[in-house]
Amino acid sequence: MKLPNKITAAFTALLMLFAVFSGDVWAAAEQQSQQAAKVQTQKTDTQNNSAADQKTEQKENPAGVSDPLGLTAKAAVLMNAETGQIVYALNAQQQLPEASITKIMTMLLVFEAYDAGRLTMEENVTCSEYAASMGGSQIWLEPNEQMTVHELIKAALVGSANDACVALGEHIAGSNEAFVSMMNDRAEELGMTNTFYVNCTGLDADGHVTSAEDIAIASAELLKHEAVLNYTKIWMDTLRGGALQLTNTNKLIKQYSGAIGLKTGTTSKAGCCISAAAQRDGMTMIAVILGAPDSKSRFGDAKKLLDYGFANWEIKDVSDIAVELPEIPVTGGMEKTVGAYADISGKILTEKGKSKEIKAVVDLPETLEAPIELQQPIGTVRLMLGSETVGIYDVCSDRASQKVTFGAALRELLRGIVKN
Repeated sequence: MKLPNKITAAFTALLMLFAVFSGDVWAAAEQQSQQAAKVQTQKTDTQNNSAADQKTEQKENPAGVSDPLGLTAKAAVLMNAETGQIVYALNAQQQLPEASITKIMTMLLVFEAYDAGRLTMEENVTCSEYAASMGGSQIWLEPNEQMTVHELIKAALVGSANDACVALGEHIAGSNEAFVSMMNDRAEELGMTNTFYVNCTGLDADGHVTSAEDIAIASAELLKHEAVLNYTKIWMDTLRGGALQLTNTNKLIKQYSGAIGLKTGTTSKAGCCISAAAQRDGMTMIAVILGAPDSKSRFGDAKKLLDYGFANWEIKDVSDIAVELPEIPVTGGMEKTVGAYADISGKILTEKGKSKEIKAVVDLPETLEAPIELQQPIGTVRLMLGSETVGIYDVCSDRASQKVTFGAALRELLRGIVKN
C-alpha cells in the first residue's frame, strides 16, 4: 500500500513542477511579447507624430468608433445649433489654426454691438492706415476711406475682407488690440477653452489657434443673431456702386439644400477650413471642418457631416408635450388645495423617429404642508426617452396658501360675514 502512495506523490510533484515551469515560460514569453508590442507602439507613435502635418490622424467619435464617414480633415465636428449637442466629432478639441473662420468671432462681436444698439448699419466707419495695410483677402480700402457698417459686414462675410474686419474692430473697440482682447474675453465666456486669438482676420500667426468644437460653439452663438443671415446667404453682390464684385467663397450656398452660411477659410498653415450651417425641417446643423487637404475635400467633408445629421437626427419642440397636473391637497393651510403648472419649453435633439417615444413622468407629493408661496417649486416633470432623462422641469404652485392661524381664521370668518 505504501508504494502506490509514493508513486502518486511523486507524480503529483512532477505535475506541479511542470505547471510552475510552464507558467514561468508562458509569463516570460508574454512579457517578451508585451515588450515587443510596446516598442512597436512607440515606433508607430514616433512615425505618426513626425508625419502629423502631412497625414490626418483619425480619432474615435462619441459613438466609440473610428471616423465611419471617412473624412479627410484633421478635425471635424457636427453640432445641433438649437441644443448645442455634438453628434459627430473627430479630434474635436485639437488646437489648430483656423484661417478666416476667425471672422465668426469677429462678426459675433459686431452683431452683438448691433443688437445692443451700440452700432447701426448706416453709420460710417473710417479706415485707418493699419486696416488698409492688411494683406490676404481684401477690398483694398484706402486710409481715411469711409464705408458703412452694412458694407463692411458684407465685405467681411461674403468677400472675407481682412481690411473690413480690422476697420470694424477698431470702430467698435477703439483699436485693433482692444478688439482682439474682446474676442478672447468672449471666447472665454463661451467656454472656448482651446481658442486664442492674435488677430481678428485669421491670417496665419504664431499662437492663433482654436478647435473644431470651439468654432461650433461660436457659430451657434452667431446664429442667434438673425440679421447675420442677410449676409451669409448672399451668393454674389457688389460694393462701390457696382465697381467691386463679391462672390461668396462658400460654395455650399449654391450646392447644398438648406445651406445658410457661415464662413470658409484657407491659409498655407491652416489648410482648407469651413463652418457650414444648414437648416431643414426646423433644425439647424453646423458642420466644422479644419485642415482639409483642398477646397473640394473641405466641401465634401461638410456635406457628409450635414447629410449624416439630417438623415439620423431630428429636433422636438417639447412645448407640444401635454402634461396633466392635479390639484394638490394642503394641510394646515387657508387654501385647502393648490394647483400646479410646469413651463415645459425648449427643444430636444433625438435620433430620427424617436421623438414620438418621449414620455412625461410627473413627480409630485400627495399633500403639501402650509405655508405655500405663489410659484413655489413643489415637484418635477421629467421627460424620458426610454431609460434616459432628456429634460427636467420644475412644477410650481399656481397660488399661495397661508398657514392657518387664529388671526387668519378670524379674518376669513369676518370676510365671510361681510359678504353675506
